[in-house]
Amino acid sequence: MKEDEPAGPKVEDLIAQAKMVLDFNWTGEYTRPGPRLYPHQWSWDSALIALGYARYAPDRAMRELSHLFDAQWKNGLLPQIVFNPDFAAYFPDASFWHADESPDAPTHLRTSGIVQPPVHATAVLALLRNAAEAPGVRSFCEKAFSRLVSWHDYLYRERDPGGENLVYIRHPWESGMDNSPMWDAILESMFLYPSDIPSYKRADTHFVSSEDRPESAAYDRFAYLVKLFAERNYDEARIREDCPFLVQDVLFNSLLCRAERDLAELARTLGEEPSAFEARARKTAEAINDKLWDGERGTYLGFDLVSGAHIKVLAAPNFVALYGEVPDRKRARAMLARLSSPSFSLTEGTGVPVTSYDRLGFGFSSVRYWRGPVWVNIDWFLMHGLRRYGYEDEADRLREAIVRLCREEGFYEYFDPTTGMGHGSDLFSWTAALLLDVVLEG
Repeated sequence: MKEDEPAGPKVEDLIAQAKMVLDFNWTGEYTRPGPRLYPHQWSWDSALIALGYARYAPDRAMRELSHLFDAQWKNGLLPQIVFNPDFAAYFPDASFWHADESPDAPTHLRTSGIVQPPVHATAVLALLRNAAEAPGVRSFCEKAFSRLVSWHDYLYRERDPGGENLVYIRHPWESGMDNSPMWDAILESMFLYPSDIPSYKRADTHFVSSEDRPESAAYDRFAYLVKLFAERNYDEARIREDCPFLVQDVLFNSLLCRAERDLAELARTLGEEPSAFEARARKTAEAINDKLWDGERGTYLGFDLVSGAHIKVLAAPNFVALYGEVPDRKRARAMLARLSSPSFSLTEGTGVPVTSYDRLGFGFSSVRYWRGPVWVNIDWFLMHGLRRYGYEDEADRLREAIVRLCREEGFYEYFDPTTGMGHGSDLFSWTAALLLDVVLEG
């Protein structure tokens, strides 16, 4: 632990508080992301939560990930949500998805029909590194390995039909950044008749301020896409024929690149052959560099496969390529310069780093979901990414921001970058888990 922690509760008390959040949200099978707004199991939430558990409760990390892997589809798809039948008051619920229309969906658990960013191999490797001697850990990792291979194979087989080594997402929810301005132009281009929009009733605004959440027009399009998938029985080939949202996203592909490297490391440790995973990681990094780099903006940009154009929006998740070790040193310096500018205020300006969207961009909001607030998971990815390139001071600034936000504001879903005030769900699990990962690091 660092000795120069900001004033406030002692680190030991902060650790205890974070563990209490995770205990409160633990259901016995998985950890709710938040106690009211998010009652089910979310895919990348569980992987990030497992990173925290790996530091002190490996048995719970294994149960967390096992419950998610148990819901994996036959084709390898790892679902965004595994539904808990005891919590019906959520939109979209299992009945809205009609995931059972797919012959690949599980029959013993109900799930959504989309995915989230692939951080699961990273979580399993962290468990093996931090708790290798704990009972059952190696056996769990051996079983998880085949699940992870199937998951990654699904992405490269079904989401990269052109063989570019870049996978696409087909819904904003798959990005994990549901309401990012990166998706605005695509969503606005989707002309819908009233009959195209399925009937639904939002639940999120009953629990948090509507000022913090996506607007209704965006939700109409989110719901329409789910309807489109269900009508095509979740057949990927049929979906991509006319799906209006097909994006090669920087964060998703960068995390996949990192996960492929971590899967290779798992393979070496478990006595499996790592070369195929190393090759895919290398090819994906090359593809991100060749297709998604924007020299003028000093970062990577997602690519809209429908329009055939880059998504020219500056957002912090695009810098997660640093965590994936995608850029060379020259490009990493350019990315640091952009992160340090008033757009994101890593080292310049006032407030808490880093904003999830360009402070100078159209529609920036310090409180609305993914349109400006600080997210602990993005800071965590950037912290590790910057450290990998030797930018220790900047990485330490992000570490300090994570600790300070949790210490002074609590374990919120996201935070106002100007005031630090917490927004979204309180008692948010990945905030607590990543805080634990940071302060319990050796």
